[in-house]
Amino acid sequence: MRALRAIAIIMGIMIVGGTITLAVLIVQRLKAVPTVAASLVLDQPVGTHIAGIASASDRFALLLQGGGPDRVIFIDPRSGALTGQVRLAR
Repeated sequence: MRALRAIAIIMGIMIVGGTITLAVLIVQRLKAVPTVAASLVLDQPVGTHIAGIASASDRFALLLQGGGPDRVIFIDPRSGALTGQVRLAR
């Protein structure tokens, strides 16, 4: 009976220690993730809306519809600069 009690206490301590370790690791990794708060105004015709967003290498690709032919623009997320554009024929 003493052995069972000792095993239960040891397992309880291990569970508490593991939970604390996991919580500390999660907090450390969340602090390491860079967050970018940016505002970007796209110079596009009236009626344009974003139909889709995708990651393309080190840029974001935005599919724009309306306000003319459909187009894909590429934006550098670090600077917010427009790095390229592809117009789709109608």
